[in-house]
Amino acid sequence: MSASNPVPLSILDLSPVSEGSTVAQALRNSIDLARHAEAWGYRRYWVAEHHFVAVASSSPVVLIGAIAAATETIRVGAAAVQLGHNTAVGIVEAFGTLDALYPGRIDLGLGRSGQRRAEALAAVASGAPEPVARPVEVRDGLVIPPPFSPATLLSSSRLAASFGVLQQPGAQAPEFDSQVGDILAFLQGTFTAPDGTDLHATPGENADLQVWLFGSSAGPSADLAGRLGLPFGANYHVSPGTTVDAVDAYRAAFRPSAVLSEPYVVVSADAVVAEDDATARELASTYGHWTHSIRSGHGAVPYPDPTSAPPLTDEQRAVVDGRLITQFVGSPDVVAERLDSLRRVTGADELVVTSVTHKHEDRLRSYELLAREWGLRKLRAA
Repeated sequence: MSASNPVPLSILDLSPVSEGSTVAQALRNSIDLARHAEAWGYRRYWVAEHHFVAVASSSPVVLIGAIAAATETIRVGAAAVQLGHNTAVGIVEAFGTLDALYPGRIDLGLGRSGQRRAEALAAVASGAPEPVARPVEVRDGLVIPPPFSPATLLSSSRLAASFGVLQQPGAQAPEFDSQVGDILAFLQGTFTAPDGTDLHATPGENADLQVWLFGSSAGPSADLAGRLGLPFGANYHVSPGTTVDAVDAYRAAFRPSAVLSEPYVVVSADAVVAEDDATARELASTYGHWTHSIRSGHGAVPYPDPTSAPPLTDEQRAVVDGRLITQFVGSPDVVAERLDSLRRVTGADELVVTSVTHKHEDRLRSYELLAREWGLRKLRAA
């Protein structure tokens, strides 16, 4: 591995349901992968919250508990809990319970959901212009595509219906910074209700949780993480065109806190590793189909089988090109070099990798090969 200053690697698992498989199998695969990840030297194992799609991670807190019970030392957490669908006290009590059972191993990642969609819809309604198109940039080996326009997603009736049933009728998501503040207050035992009543979360108060904020752009999440002095997760695997801006905004806003004396950034990447480039490309050949189902507003479909999926049309490829050219696919040395470019350009303190393949054994092998190439066991021993 060519990195002169390697950083830890972690895993972001979406618990994908493969075409022809089941939710139960996807969950068993996640637990199996977590056990292997711990043995291979990965630092954290995070799961993502998604709803009404062909992934099995819709209830992060339940899945985190199952993974923590099946492992011993690896940190386990959410990347991220969608605040727009949850109350502050509900989150604190749930993750406080996890910490009580698996002390010192739980990460609480927080992300915007309903708040972000409301802001985007308001921008569209106000006639705000779309971002100015720019060409693909390659910076020190890192591909930075133009930002993806969410216009199609925002107009999706399916997405609107999903948000509608994830909240109580008539409910509105609180402001993100306010909800994060309430979560921190409950954890610290300083929460006061609007009428002045002191309320204490049990479990939750004084829990040894590591709190993270996640974001895809130079927006409220990056700014708030910096101002609060919390670690920040930047989603290159979701929005590669805006990740560098998000990291820069976080560092510009950073203020030292009791948690961190200096910024700490983890950056995500999609990667598929195999013994040789051709095999890796074949394993990743239906990633575009899967991503198109997401970007077109239909939600993630069961992960397609490369042996039977038809080629993408030109129209489909145009929708997902930014994700295809930023997926890291190849032999271990090729993927490690591209990850090192991501580390150099963003200054990441840690990288989190998400690998999706149709067959579970190929996903296991991808992570195993990467761990060996990156030198994770040596890194952990040091």
